[in-house]
Amino acid sequence: MSLLESDGGVYGVGMPIIAWFTRAPADAAAFEKAATVRVNGAPAGGAWYWEKSAHQGAAVEAHDRPQHYWPAHAKIRMTAPVKGLSAGKGLAYDDSMTLSLSTGAANIATVDGHSERMTVTSDGKKVFSFPVSLGAADHPTYGGTKVVMEKDRVQEMKSSPGEPYYDLKVPWSVRLTNSGEFVHSASWNGGNIGIRSTSHGRTNLNVAATQQYFRFARIGDVFTYTNTGGPTMPSWDGYGDWNVPWSAWQAGGIL
Repeated sequence: MSLLESDGGVYGVGMPIIAWFTRAPADAAAFEKAATVRVNGAPAGGAWYWEKSAHQGAAVEAHDRPQHYWPAHAKIRMTAPVKGLSAGKGLAYDDSMTLSLSTGAANIATVDGHSERMTVTSDGKKVFSFPVSLGAADHPTYGGTKVVMEKDRVQEMKSSPGEPYYDLKVPWSVRLTNSGEFVHSASWNGGNIGIRSTSHGRTNLNVAATQQYFRFARIGDVFTYTNTGGPTMPSWDGYGDWNVPWSAWQAGGIL
């Protein structure tokens, strides 16, 4: 059992708490009863949601989030004194966990496929408005809510089987899904940015805009996509937690 986040880390308001388990519990009741999450000393009122994991060495993972985004500039404390508790017949948790982290500003990006524009606010104030090019009709960008997963100054991007071949070193890349959606610089697509969607599902920006956003972005920041022509991002393809309705989230997922 291990945690994605690090003690003392600062994350965006959309970042779920994520615990990885090398073996799937048969029963999560004891874990969920023992584990507590508090925000600025008060109960967070959230819930744990269990799903299969794509993380190396993990069979399942549990995500905790409140009904709405975490408050900005907050202190979050998770304690899970579960060592030795039952994880179902013949199973027990092998360790206890604690985690202390903070949230930064409420950085929210909205991306509209109709206007081909990305607008970013921080604590409710607009800080950026950039033209974009999203996924073409045969490779549409996911709609819904996404969360910044990682930032790479250079990201290698390769074509998938059946696509025209490409192998590019792409600068200023901000990952939004496991399956390969990024916000990134696309100097080769400058004639389409702000005009039409022509990418392979990614969010193309001009070079200067991407550099600005890359320096600003924090892991856990929120994106909402509308009018993309694509389906809603699945919860399992990254941190798509906010696309799960609250009533379904409270039901706990696969456990």
